[in-house]
Amino acid sequence: MTETRRIGVIGGGVMGSTLLEAMIAAGAAEPANMMVADSHRGQRDAVAERLGIQTADTNEELAAFADVIIVATKPQVFDRVLAAIKPHSGPDLLVVSIAAGVPIRVMEALLAPGTRVVRTMPNTPAQVRAGATAIAAGTHATDADLAEVSALFDSVGVVEILDESALDAVTGLSGSGPAFVFVIIEALADAGVKVGLHRRSAQRLAAQTVLGAAQLLLETGEHPGRLKDRVCSPGGTTIAGLHVLEAGGLRTTMMDAVEAATNRSRELGAEIEKKLA
Repeated sequence: MTETRRIGVIGGGVMGSTLLEAMIAAGAAEPANMMVADSHRGQRDAVAERLGIQTADTNEELAAFADVIIVATKPQVFDRVLAAIKPHSGPDLLVVSIAAGVPIRVMEALLAPGTRVVRTMPNTPAQVRAGATAIAAGTHATDADLAEVSALFDSVGVVEILDESALDAVTGLSGSGPAFVFVIIEALADAGVKVGLHRRSAQRLAAQTVLGAAQLLLETGEHPGRLKDRVCSPGGTTIAGLHVLEAGGLRTTMMDAVEAATNRSRELGAEIEKKLA
């Protein structure tokens, strides 16, 4: 985002406020050129005061102000949000959606012809600038639009540009994935307590172990299987533990969990599309 672009965010909740804060921290936009709207006035005003940005009483007011609108609301109210901004939409407006399950074709049908739309799927670690976001271009979105949106979400983590058809899989993997990892961390911490560690120490060590392993993988670019093999000494402790994990079907269970989440994302998307259509 260029500093002179006027950025409006509809929805001042966790993800909306995270993106606003990240844009300011990254120098992607000036607070004077940013605006937030939210149906909860107290939440909206708190975000605006903390970040030094403008507020809008209505979504229509925000749409009249903005060159770029980020829609950070629940899918259930999407039709009302797009109806409000439609009179100000068209080829000069870029609309960025972070709502799970709302297809690009539905958004484009609810906006003025030619409106540039980019659909995204971020995840909750964006709150600590460690997010994983996939983005997909709509019919009228340009390469420059994708570059702008990529720069925005780069400020809260890593970005992958994909076809929209892949976003349900992204929802199942990185969208739902943090919850799966939290369960793993909790289980590791419980195991630490079982073998004699204090709860706080076990939890910190478990969380740091997961964080460190992920960072090592990202920075080295090594295959995870190769990194795993380097920890396993012949007849040692790690291979004994891995034997138990394999016997318990860890790989199959994780694959089934991602597949189930992906399928549910597809179901929800079809339900939302039917409602909005």
